[in-house]
Amino acid sequence: MFFSAAFSQLLFFYCLTIASFPVPAADADATTQTADGKAQKSLLIDEKTQQLSGLATVALVPALFRPEFTAYGKAISIQPLLALRQHYLAAELEHNSAQAKYKFAENSIKRQQSLFNQDIVSKRSLEGQLALWQTDKNQLGNVQLQRLTLYNEALLTWGKALTDWAISQQNNPLDDFLSGRQVLLQVSLPTNSHLPEGVDHITVDRAGNRNTAQQAKLISAAPQIDTTTAGESYFFSTQGNQLKPGMRLVAWITDPSAGDVGVIIPKSALIWHFDQALAYVKTGHEQFERRHIEQFSTTPDGYFTRTVLKPGDLVVTQGAQMLLSAELQGISQEADD
Repeated sequence: MFFSAAFSQLLFFYCLTIASFPVPAADADATTQTADGKAQKSLLIDEKTQQLSGLATVALVPALFRPEFTAYGKAISIQPLLALRQHYLAAELEHNSAQAKYKFAENSIKRQQSLFNQDIVSKRSLEGQLALWQTDKNQLGNVQLQRLTLYNEALLTWGKALTDWAISQQNNPLDDFLSGRQVLLQVSLPTNSHLPEGVDHITVDRAGNRNTAQQAKLISAAPQIDTTTAGESYFFSTQGNQLKPGMRLVAWITDPSAGDVGVIIPKSALIWHFDQALAYVKTGHEQFERRHIEQFSTTPDGYFTRTVLKPGDLVVTQGAQMLLSAELQGISQEADD
């Protein structure tokens, strides 16, 4: 009941405000030219009415807009990397053991050779030691081959950066992923698209909401492409507070080598009328002009345009819809007259 009463009072005040807007007579309109050269009538609203209706403006400032394109990806589990780490470290231990045995056998054969040269041991004893040395040498070679095969297979799947992380015996970079502080992402670009040169950060969001997107840092290119998109694939890392392994995500990738200079229109300043984007600009103490925004791009902070509006323009951020209603009311009355 309280909400209904409050809403009714708000609706009454809105209608009263619209009705109180002075409808300018035809001879009182100031006619100007917009940036595209078209004649534009100014809407005259006295300062008291502006205050009562809560009209607010903001001065536009120059802005650099860099185009971006959309890609798709997913948060992936690091379980295969942990398994790789376990197998590789086991192979490393086996290699170290085989290398130690080979080194011992090599030192033994040198001693046996010296003793044989002094006629202290028999040739048969020397030959037996040589056989043991050859066996240890072959074993070391097999272990080295297994370790190299494991590393090369990891390179084909994960690339050098993640493979080196997995087999590192120093501070393990995978610890942040294991604890959940970071999550590993694989992002696949559209067909025939490339990651622009110099890009080491992108923005991602699981719900496809550009406004709530978070940054992700480039790790490396993935050795294999995504078969579903046939596009290049890249590994990224990002904070794991919202993304968990298995989640799908949308990514936005900016091209730092391209850009346009214009202005950012606040989201509250852009209104729609018959599928046409509009904004109102305050051109005098009591004058407002409607501008048709035909070309614009969505950004996290609003809408970028490099036409019609320019830096320094006072765009209406509160009350633009009421200005449109007042203007349409005036046009209707002119038609009736």
